[in-house]
Amino acid sequence: MIYKYQRSLSVLGRGQSTIDNYSRHLASISLYFNEIPTELDAEQIQEYLFIKQKESKTPSQSFFKFTVYSLRFLLKSEGLPYDYLKLPQIKHEKKLPVVLSKEEVWAMLTQTKLLKHRILIGLLYGCGLRCFEVRSVRMADLDFDRKQLHVVQGKGKKDRYVPLSEHLIRGLKTYIEAEKPEQWIFNGQPIGNAGGDFDCRYSQRGVQWAVKQSAKSAGILKEVHVHTLRHTFATHLLEDGMDIMTVKDLLGHERIETTLEYLHVVQNRNRAVFSPLDTLFAQCSPPTK
Repeated sequence: MIYKYQRSLSVLGRGQSTIDNYSRHLASISLYFNEIPTELDAEQIQEYLFIKQKESKTPSQSFFKFTVYSLRFLLKSEGLPYDYLKLPQIKHEKKLPVVLSKEEVWAMLTQTKLLKHRILIGLLYGCGLRCFEVRSVRMADLDFDRKQLHVVQGKGKKDRYVPLSEHLIRGLKTYIEAEKPEQWIFNGQPIGNAGGDFDCRYSQRGVQWAVKQSAKSAGILKEVHVHTLRHTFATHLLEDGMDIMTVKDLLGHERIETTLEYLHVVQNRNRAVFSPLDTLFAQCSPPTK
């Protein structure tokens, strides 16, 4: 069953992390009841979900949600209807992205001591890359003459080109001269057995740590994650006047609706948003001497 399940996920183009995540949730259910999930009844599943919902420590209840997602796909791969186990609907939280100001991005770039981390921040913000995309940048993907970065097999297995700033190109050349990377721009610790394949890319945890440390050094109090720089990339481009379809292509979004979410946080200079306190003080406060 698990082979068929993983095969279906793989054929549909799901990443290995998704396959592993879903499989672990199914394994947890099987171990809890000592039965295959499809042999359970809806009442048992409801009780298990209730327990896991109560145990969840995060506001998003991610463990609960992915348990439901893994079961949904199991039913689909086995040709069973969703109501077979009476799985609940998962409500998607409507949250606006955290966006940094240009001053905050500048502080991250200038307060970060290590050149490697400054270049990492520059690529995440300057090119709008996802975490796995910045980890996967190779020397061959850089085109300094055309001032472009080739993002190979991004989300949805799609390639795209994004512009490279002249400032970032200067930094990359300095970094490459100093570090002399051969394949990956950002190298990490080798993982693997002798004689096997080695993944020498910078780890996901390493990228996350570098961004957190950079934000801390810059004195930023906002909750800054790797994806925050991608949100900031899109928002700043829209605020600087770039059309939304171009931003969609640069981000590699499949649907324009995903890109439209950024319009909720964009500050349009032609239609400035202000607080009524500004006009209140302007009209009612006594003039300063």
